[in-house]
Amino acid sequence: MKSFSLQGMKRHPSLIPLVVIVGTGAVGAVFYITRLATRNPDVSWNKKANPEPWQEYKDKQYKFWSSKDYSAVPKPERPEF
Repeated sequence: MKSFSLQGMKRHPSLIPLVVIVGTGAVGAVFYITRLATRNPDVSWNKKANPEPWQEYKDKQYKFWSSKDYSAVPKPERPEF
């Protein structure tokens, strides 16, 4: 485990890209999981305040990337419950 310390990185500079790439992947995974837990309408943290949070997101874009233009979506003709 000495090779992952600062002195080990100086001795083995070929490990620096590996550590940077793995660290970036770990940070990205934590960001993505956090974003899913806080922004996804399927997840409800407070069921007393809003028991059906997915009703708010009918015509909103909540996905990170979408091929659908939500500003041009017509109102649905189904009844609201």
